[in-house]
Amino acid sequence: MNGQNDVREFTAQMSVSAGHWRLYVALMNTTERWPDYRFTRTVPTFTDRTDALSVLGFEPVPGAEWTWTEDSEIPDDPATPVILIAAIRVRSWSGVGV
Repeated sequence: MNGQNDVREFTAQMSVSAGHWRLYVALMNTTERWPDYRFTRTVPTFTDRTDALSVLGFEPVPGAEWTWTEDSEIPDDPATPVILIAAIRVRSWSGVGV
């Protein structure tokens, strides 16, 4: 297989736990292990995120932008620390995540 037919789109997400950021690609509807990347830097830059996706065999879909949402471990409790989750649409390179 080669060419555009091999490219599949997924959602990459990034979140922080215990002070460390982790980027992973959600390979929904597959039996594949979700590829992930753990950052050593406190807050990954845009370039750090793009480089990590590249290491995992993915790239942002043209025109896609990172979106950020807030969540919490205890819903409806304003005193609970906020959990930031970032997401972007990505596409696989040939043979990755298929």
